[in-house]
Amino acid sequence: MLGRYYVRMTYRDLDVFQRSYKLAVKIHKFSLGLVKERQFDIADQIRRASRSIPSNIAEGFGRSKSKPDTINQLRTALGSNDEMLFNLEFMKDVDLLQIRDFQEFSDEYTIVGKELFGLIKKLKDLHAMAKAV
Repeated sequence: MLGRYYVRMTYRDLDVFQRSYKLAVKIHKFSLGLVKERQFDIADQIRRASRSIPSNIAEGFGRSKSKPDTINQLRTALGSNDEMLFNLEFMKDVDLLQIRDFQEFSDEYTIVGKELFGLIKKLKDLHAMAKAV
């Protein structure tokens, strides 16, 4: 609270949202450079999975009046993050992604996963404390 006014945090204030959004933009641009034969399968899949992460974070915060709903949306984002890690490794192994790009994207998605896990844990702990009161 600042003075007499409450400052409401939005999903845009979260580092995990900002990081995952920037990654989704990078993945989208990267996927457009894949060979045409891959535009309708793996490229589309990574575009959807990468967008799903920040999208579910935003939706979860939109449901902030219900902690269980928020946690569920963040778990969905975490699942999409794992999907991205899988797809990146698959693309590296079938030579659609250079090692350098794999490492950069993989490192960033690993951080996003850790941040999501930490946020879920924090919200679950807050929810448990609120129930106990």
